[in-house]
Amino acid sequence: MFRLAPSLLGLSLLCALALPAIAAENGKTPTPKELLDSAKPSEWRTPDPNNIVVMTLPQGRVVIELAQDFTPLHAQNIRTLVRGHYFDGLAIIRVQDNFVTQWGDPEDDDKGDKSKVRSLGKASKTLPPEYTRPIDAKLPWTPLPDGDVYAPEVGFSEGFPVARDKASGQEWLTHCYGAVGVARDVGPETGSGSSLYAIIGQAPRGLDRNLAVAGRVLQGMEYLSAFPRGTGPLGFYEKPEQRTTIRSVAMLADLPEAQRPKLQVLRTDSATFAALIEAKRNRRDAFYTVPAGKIDLCSIGIPVRDAK
Repeated sequence: MFRLAPSLLGLSLLCALALPAIAAENGKTPTPKELLDSAKPSEWRTPDPNNIVVMTLPQGRVVIELAQDFTPLHAQNIRTLVRGHYFDGLAIIRVQDNFVTQWGDPEDDDKGDKSKVRSLGKASKTLPPEYTRPIDAKLPWTPLPDGDVYAPEVGFSEGFPVARDKASGQEWLTHCYGAVGVARDVGPETGSGSSLYAIIGQAPRGLDRNLAVAGRVLQGMEYLSAFPRGTGPLGFYEKPEQRTTIRSVAMLADLPEAQRPKLQVLRTDSATFAALIEAKRNRRDAFYTVPAGKIDLCSIGIPVRDAK
């Protein structure tokens, strides 16, 4: 008899909890929208405001959730930088097509004026890499049933796409669209969080375990992905007038209540999220006449909504 692995069995049971009610109503496999519309209030979570970074650009607001349980040292250093107003008035310094948008101090590179480099204040200049962490069985885990090229197992934990290797006992955050990583020099310890990047193109999974992923964008990707591409090597802007100045960066917890974006994120350990995975793997409607039957980790966006 064919048996599902325990992790996949759990996914199937979660799907079974979410699918029948909708299917019974219209006699069809529910669409992703229908699943989200029917999600229970308890399946949505409100992120900890101490883990939310709000970056204000001339174009609009970018909201980032820090990955406290996966890269805690980088998360804390970024908080220190933000609360020291390090990023205020700095700039978008690099936009490489189909790759990344990067922000930080324009003077802090090989061509910059070192005398003008902004102080990190109380933040650390170097940090341990935090590229991987030991697998924590206490954290929620929703696996994908399909294989992955870059890792023995992939899935979702605490709202982040994650890869795992049970043989080594390690897990790590992945470079999917919207991931926020820590730029560094050659040395693994040189990434402090003073320069960050967001993935704006096809997922560069080869970066996994080579750079620290400190969070992901919850809102505002339309701004980060729409900047003019840089004209210099690797997409760096060559002239000051090409850069976009960052108006301010703050922790959500430090903003007045009236100025706080109120967002909720679908729990990745919920029945609706599991059903959403299955619905996207096997779409059956008037447009999708041939279901793919598979899906890769970075093809599944984690739903975010304005709090009701």
